[in-house]
Amino acid sequence: MNKDDINLIRNFSIIAHIDHGKSTLADRMLELTGTIEKRKMQEQVLDSMELERERGITIKMQPVRMKFGNYILNLIDTPGHIDFSYEVSRALKAVEGSILLVDATQGVQAQTLTTLNMAIESGLVILPVVSKIDSPLARVNEVVKEVCELLKCDESQVLKVSGKTGEGVINLLNEIVKRVPPPKPIDNSNNFKSLVFDFQYSNHKGVIVYIRVMNGSVKRHDPLLFKVSKEKFQSLEVGIFSPDETPKESLGVGEIGYIVTGIKEPGIASVGDTVSSATDTDLPLPGYMSPKPVVWASIYPESQDDFNNLRQALGRLRLSDSSFTYEEESSGTLGRGFRSGFLGMLHLEIITERLRREFNLQLVVTIPSITYNVELKNDKTVTVYSPSFFPEDHEIKRVLEPLVNMKIICPPQYLGPIMQTVFTHEGEVSATENFGENRTSLTLVMPLRELMRNFFDEIKSVSSGFASISYEIGEYREANVARMDILVADEIVPAFSRVVSRIRLEEEAKASVEKLHKILPRQMFTMKIQAKALGRIISSETLSGMKKDVTQHMYGGDRTRKMKLWEKQKEGKKKMKELGKVNIPQDVFIKMMRAD
Repeated sequence: MNKDDINLIRNFSIIAHIDHGKSTLADRMLELTGTIEKRKMQEQVLDSMELERERGITIKMQPVRMKFGNYILNLIDTPGHIDFSYEVSRALKAVEGSILLVDATQGVQAQTLTTLNMAIESGLVILPVVSKIDSPLARVNEVVKEVCELLKCDESQVLKVSGKTGEGVINLLNEIVKRVPPPKPIDNSNNFKSLVFDFQYSNHKGVIVYIRVMNGSVKRHDPLLFKVSKEKFQSLEVGIFSPDETPKESLGVGEIGYIVTGIKEPGIASVGDTVSSATDTDLPLPGYMSPKPVVWASIYPESQDDFNNLRQALGRLRLSDSSFTYEEESSGTLGRGFRSGFLGMLHLEIITERLRREFNLQLVVTIPSITYNVELKNDKTVTVYSPSFFPEDHEIKRVLEPLVNMKIICPPQYLGPIMQTVFTHEGEVSATENFGENRTSLTLVMPLRELMRNFFDEIKSVSSGFASISYEIGEYREANVARMDILVADEIVPAFSRVVSRIRLEEEAKASVEKLHKILPRQMFTMKIQAKALGRIISSETLSGMKKDVTQHMYGGDRTRKMKLWEKQKEGKKKMKELGKVNIPQDVFIKMMRAD
């Protein structure tokens, strides 16, 4: 690709808070540039997953190439939900500019600030755009002022569009051509180098890597190399996204496209790796920081016959989602399964839902937990990501847990209930300030474990849906927590173990015991359901045994005969209790894992 061709390329992404209209704007761009015929248009064209369409959210980033006049526009549509910010960070490394989209009905939200900071750190040119200007609830002038205040720019630099009607979209495309700089090669050599920003797996083609070409060019049958994994391969196909995978003769500097590798083994391709010519001896390009799971949960098949199917399914998902991790583990109660790491609760929900839908698996998912660093009295430090492995209280010197640095933006009338909710979740507010017209911004820190206690739902509830939340993982701090075990018939059930705040220990123990008492089927003998923590029983319930009328065949006569039978039954049940093992059905585990 010559210098003139490179000057005609513009690479950009769309970043925004969730539901601010990214996918709708992308739809109009595709339509107005003729990338997709009008008769083939549908809503959320770039959201190819069934779950994305169903929920109305973007989960996976999606690149697409458009032709606008003489220019080639490479767009990467990104997710807006906080759990998928890693997807956003990868997309930003592959582009030179970014559209900051702000909903005219909602204004700047918490996640707007997070994604903006990521774009600024990546050194991108920012194009501020106010969307949904056609809405009857639009506050265009007010939101434009908010954006100007945020970016310290002039109002004339803020563009106004409607993704629904197409108003202002052509002007936006012209401004992208004007403001976003063309890509540049990283050196004067013609050695092929490209950055892997995503990949997927195909049963027929193997791993398909999504790349941004940084230097040189690549064509079909070129011998190539993964710099990090040191794996050599031959390109079976190269191409672009329009939006479907479309083969091309070659890809040159600045282009975004894909390479079919033919590799079918997991673990070779990785996000952030450099794909270069096989003879290249230079160091890899700067990649990405590996994502760190913040939420852990164990996934078991309902039937152990499906264990291998689950293993294969997890391997396939790992190939398309590099932020998801898993390792095999075994439970005496649930059998063999996998301890899995996620970037948040929505990420967990999406993965488990994909396992059920795409692979037809019936699953048991344990109560989510986080990672704790536990300092023991013998001066050893252990990292614990499963409550069942949490040390006994008498062995612990102190426990360290991760915090989240959080920002909440809301109308001022909801400040009181939100502050109360934050307080009940052990949050500490560090700053409160006015944000734009009629909105307040809260800055706070909170234990990560509290996010899993329906925090988001509670905030949305007390704010009537008007509050927006953004957070990032912060430092570790000493935690006031303890392990709580659930005992059934004097035996600990590891799957029910949890790490809870000592402040709510009695409340959580009582709730767990009462819930299990309601859903556990009665046995032939009476048994206790108990919650234990700090070396003592905190809460207890007795589940009475099933009774059979052993005297129903007797009519009248001497009562002593009946008493003998009752005594015999009593002795039999006592022996059964001593020898018997409680069988906990699978659906009980599922109900216990599920939040009420």
